[in-house]
Amino acid sequence: MERETTIYDIARLLNLSAATVSRALNDHPAINSNTKQLINSKAVEMGYRSNTFASNLRRQQTRTIGVIVPRLDSSFMSTVLAGMEKVANEANYNLIISQSLESSKKEMTNAKTMFNSRVDGLLVSLASDTDNLDHFNTFFRKGIPMILFDRVMQQKNCTNIVIDNLKAGYEATTHLLEQGCKRIMHVTGGIKRNVYADRLKGYKMALLEHGLPVDDELIKLTNFTRQDGLDVASDIAKMPSPPDGLFVASDLCAASCMGGLRKHGFSIPKDIAVVGFNNDPIAQLVEPNMTTIHYPGQEMGEIAAQSLINHLNGLLRISTTNTILLNYELIVRESSRRI
Repeated sequence: MERETTIYDIARLLNLSAATVSRALNDHPAINSNTKQLINSKAVEMGYRSNTFASNLRRQQTRTIGVIVPRLDSSFMSTVLAGMEKVANEANYNLIISQSLESSKKEMTNAKTMFNSRVDGLLVSLASDTDNLDHFNTFFRKGIPMILFDRVMQQKNCTNIVIDNLKAGYEATTHLLEQGCKRIMHVTGGIKRNVYADRLKGYKMALLEHGLPVDDELIKLTNFTRQDGLDVASDIAKMPSPPDGLFVASDLCAASCMGGLRKHGFSIPKDIAVVGFNNDPIAQLVEPNMTTIHYPGQEMGEIAAQSLINHLNGLLRISTTNTILLNYELIVRESSRRI
């Protein structure tokens, strides 16, 4: 492999000092414009690349933030990442993004890679089977700041950025009850994660508050895939007493389930009223348009990145708060409108 061109190679060729070349390439005002132009032209001709990473390391900073998410093929997560990217670009920081694929083992590998890449800080949304944060201990020991968002776990070394998932689950279920539903099914994900555990608690709380029993037959644990939605629809079609309301903690799964229910002869919302979660684009593409909880993904990404960057720049200590709570909104559309 061809050796990298250095500032010493350029200096030797132009009969200048390495210090002059370095200053010219960094647009230092002490170097006149003609010399700058000569040096920059020669650098381009020789294929010189600035080693920003080495330069940042000398300043004990890489201006790089690591991001670990469960999956990249999620509409919600893409909006979160868009928010992070926007803030990071404006602050002249770079992001290194990786996905755990819902595996704590892969999450451990990602954490090690981020640490070895010398990121200045870390933004993490946990995998579905993560039980503890031991694999981030190297960050805690080194004082490298870390913020958890969306899928979080209480830890004294981290700030969590979330919505009130319990209240959101309660409101989604209460809306169905107010539409006259008496038998409501809840489709959820792995309840190790706060987001799904809290939405389930909210669902149960709403039922009990309205004098209705919690029926385990009406609680389905899934991975929120398209096939899971179809499988739930098939299960409902086989039930002697099917639900008249459906609260699914994922818009994609809810949309798939709606399609499956129609194929089995159910009318939405007449037979089954449906509420999803996230306000993904698919919620307004399905017919009827889906009632859902708007989860502010872009705002979450922006606040997570800005909080971390402010901390790195000495403008804020993220340790002063355990939790940042964002607002959500119930958006009522035709899929649940029975009254």
